[in-house]
Amino acid sequence: MARGPRNLPVSFSGASLTHVGGLVLLHEFVQRLGLRSHLAQAVRFPQRNTRHSSTEAILALVYPILLGLGRIETTQLLRRNGVFQYLTGLPAYPDPQTLRRFLGRFAEAGATDFLALHDRLRQQMVGYPEALSTAIFDFDSTVLTVHGRQDQATVGFNPKKRGRPSYLLLLCLEGQTGDCWAAEYHPGNTHVATVTMPLWEAACAKVPRTVRVRADSAFYAREIVEALEARRAGYTIVARMARPLQQRVTAARYQAMRGGVSLAEFTDEPQGWPGPRRFGAIRRPVPEEPSWQLTLFRMGKSVYRAIVTNLKLTPLHVWRFYNARAEGELVIRKMKEAYALGKVPTGDWAANRAYFQLVVFAYNLLNWFRRFCLPEPWQRHTLPTIRQRLLLIPGELVRPQGRPVLKLPQSFPYQDEFLSTMNRIKHLRLS
Repeated sequence: MARGPRNLPVSFSGASLTHVGGLVLLHEFVQRLGLRSHLAQAVRFPQRNTRHSSTEAILALVYPILLGLGRIETTQLLRRNGVFQYLTGLPAYPDPQTLRRFLGRFAEAGATDFLALHDRLRQQMVGYPEALSTAIFDFDSTVLTVHGRQDQATVGFNPKKRGRPSYLLLLCLEGQTGDCWAAEYHPGNTHVATVTMPLWEAACAKVPRTVRVRADSAFYAREIVEALEARRAGYTIVARMARPLQQRVTAARYQAMRGGVSLAEFTDEPQGWPGPRRFGAIRRPVPEEPSWQLTLFRMGKSVYRAIVTNLKLTPLHVWRFYNARAEGELVIRKMKEAYALGKVPTGDWAANRAYFQLVVFAYNLLNWFRRFCLPEPWQRHTLPTIRQRLLLIPGELVRPQGRPVLKLPQSFPYQDEFLSTMNRIKHLRLS
C-alpha cells in the first residue's frame, strides 16, 4: 500500500494563487453589464476616505455576498488575495471597519441613487430577450431575528423565537423570472398589511402591463384586496381561517381529484369587507407529519385551505397557479442562507437597510447571470452548486511573455460548461 509523504515542507510563498478562480466569469458578466460605469455615474457622494471610491466600496460589498463569505469580517480573506483584486479591478480591498463606515455614508447620501440604478437595470433585464406579457408578483415576508442591540429592532411577531427583537423583511418577486422587484426593511413590530401597498405601488410602477399577484395569509386584508381590484390586478391570496370561514369551507360541495385532494368554490363576505368575494377551497387527507401552518384548518381526517381570488379560473387551476408561488418561498430561504441576508452588519438602522438593498441587488445580479449566461441545464442549479462548480475554483495567475493568463486545474470536471458560459457572456447584447 502506498503511503502519503512524510515531513512534507510547507511554504507560504504562492503570490499568484486564489481559491476563487471562477470569479472571472462574474467579472466578465459585470463588465458586459457595464456595472462599474453605471455605478460611477449614478452613485456619487463625498468620501472622506479617498483611497476607495464609492464604486469600489460598493463592489467590495457585493462580491463577497456573491461568493458566500457571509459576515463582513470574513472579507479579510480577500485583502491578501491579489488575484481576486486583479480580477475585480479593486487595487486594494477595504478592511471591515472601513466597509462599515462606508455603509453609514452610503445609506445617507447614496442609497436613493443606487435604488434608482437598480430599477433601471431591472427594467432592462426583464425585457431581455423578449418582454413579458404578464407580470406575476409573489409577495412574501420574513422575520430576521437580531442578536445584540441593533437600532429599531423591536419585538413583534416572531414564530420561531418569540419575544426576541427582530426586523421585518418584505419582498416582491417576479414569479417567472425569479427577479426581486421590490424589497423593504421594517422594525419587527410592523404589521404586514400596513406596509404592503407602498411596496405594491413601487413594483407596479416598474411594469406597465398586466399584473397578477400571489400571496400568503399575512396579506389577507380588505385594504390590500381593494387596492388590487382598483388596479384591475388578478390575485390569489390565502385566507385566514376565521370561524365563519371554517364553517363555509367544511360545508362546501367538493369534487374529488387524484391523490385524495378535493376542490370546491363558493362566495363569502368576510366581516368588514364591502361585498362578497370568490373563494376556492382545498381539502386534503391529514399528512403523517402534522402541519402547524395557521392557514390550514383541520377537521376529522382532513385539512382545509381557502384561497380568495378574482381570477376566472377553475378551483383546480387557482390551486395550481398559487402552488407555483412555492419557488418564491425558497428564494427567501436562499437569500438568508446563501446571500448573507440573515446577517446584520452594524448597529445602525440606516446602514442595515442599505446593506439589505445590496443583498437584494447581489441576488438579482446572480439571477441574471444564471438566466442569461449559464447553459440551460445549469439554470436550475442552486446557488451553492453554482458556487462550488464554477466560482470556487483554485487558480493561478501567470504572465508568460508579460501577458496575464489565469490557469485553472487541468482536472477540472466542468471545463465544457465553464467555456460555454464564457462564450455566452461574450455574445450577450444587453443594451
